Amino acid sequence: MLICWRQRQLETSLIWARNRLGKLQTSLLLKSLASSAKSCTFTVLGHSETATSKTMSRRSGRLQKRSENAPRQKSKVTKQGNRKKIQPLSKLQCEKNYTVLECVAEPRVLIKAAVRGVDCTPTLVQPSPLPPLGWGSPEDVWVKMVGREQNYTHSKSFMQKHPAIQPRMRSILLDWLIEVSEAYTLHRQTFYLAQDYFDRFMLTQDNIEKNMLQLIGITCLFIASKMEEACPPKLAQMAYVTAGTYYEEEILQMELIILKALKWSLCPETAVSWLKLYFQVASMSTNSDLLESQVPQEAYVQMTRLLDLCIININSLVFEYRVLAASVLSHFIHPETVERVSGLCTHSLQQCVSWMAPTVEALSFFGRAALRDFVSIKKEDRHNIQTHLDYMSMLEGVNQKEVSGQFLTPPSSTEKSVSH
Repeated sequence: MLICWRQRQLETSLIWARNRLGKLQTSLLLKSLASSAKSCTFTVLGHSETATSKTMSRRSGRLQKRSENAPRQKSKVTKQGNRKKIQPLSKLQCEKNYTVLECVAEPRVLIKAAVRGVDCTPTLVQPSPLPPLGWGSPEDVWVKMVGREQNYTHSKSFMQKHPAIQPRMRSILLDWLIEVSEAYTLHRQTFYLAQDYFDRFMLTQDNIEKNMLQLIGITCLFIASKMEEACPPKLAQMAYVTAGTYYEEEILQMELIILKALKWSLCPETAVSWLKLYFQVASMSTNSDLLESQVPQEAYVQMTRLLDLCIININSLVFEYRVLAASVLSHFIHPETVERVSGLCTHSLQQCVSWMAPTVEALSFFGRAALRDFVSIKKEDRHNIQTHLDYMSMLEGVNQKEVSGQFLTPPSSTEKSVSH
């Protein structure tokens, strides 16, 4: 018995040492990538954000024109991808990559959400708002979906862990990722997966430098596209949109770091997946199938525009994704219907609905969003393609209303003030 106890103690010590080594190697690799980043990249975000965002817009704009001309021209982007010649991995780099992979060889464990921006979890009106399903129990499906929301942690408090990063930098990065998503005709779910990966990854790290944000962002989109898209963009295409700032190999290295930090948990319920489910249930007839789209495309595009503008605002992370989606829906359909399809009472949505009020008013000055057509995308799927608008200008209007005191911001704000 004493031998067995000592053996278990030794195994525990070895596991702890290996995890400790993995964290150390990840930290060293992040520092190595940060030191290799050029000064002309996202480093200037804190001082000349406009110039950086314009550079991103020009590159994404050229991609959009190419994608609209013909599908075969998209392959030219791949050929023109990263013009830098990729050097083979050195022995040290191979050892680092091996260490990152080795640390995640154990079974995946989902981490319970320890901290939430909302004081209490919204109560359910009914066990399951889902209609009868021919392929499973509505109650079981609903419980798993809500449970998944609790298992994937996101919080705006991650800004406190990165003193060099300001909330506006996150907004500019997400706005650029939306633009890249439109250029490559990626689905909305792909962008929202990338946004979730980015926010959760930043919550696991400390002292990330601002010149790393673009690399982290494009890597998150690269991972998300492989999870969601039937034909995801190639690695060279992702490197191309960074204007030659990053090598393909640097994206691959960052991919390993992010996957390890997220413990390979890559299937959250995103804000847009909740919104689509709610609107689908609200639009269904009595005998229709939940898996067959019943969503009015024009109305759905207006909803997703509001959700896009909300999600690039750092304060949206105060709320759970399902609460955020239900609050968006409440601005378009009757509150009783929202309560029925979301399982959330009106009172539990009131705080988020009030916070969203200036965003709704800001959008009213820009008219209705257009339903766009895309080359090689079927008309019945066009509303699911991520589109880009002038979200940064819209967000400025929202911020001005919040600063003037006309609308209240969410409680327990951790947003840092910008130094001048």
